[in-house]
Amino acid sequence: MLKFVKNHLESITGIEIYPLISLSIFFTFFLLLFWWVFTAKKSYIKKVSHIPLDN
Repeated sequence: MLKFVKNHLESITGIEIYPLISLSIFFTFFLLLFWWVFTAKKSYIKKVSHIPLDN
């Protein structure tokens, strides 16, 4: 089954760009997420962390 899919995908022209696009989107998303986490205000994180405990 995997051999069929691999052979089918190799026959499509221009398919080799999609893994690069996926990797760049993945890397950019997590890079922005880490940047947001490290630059977020401590008071905001403390306030948000108590939301599940408040009734």
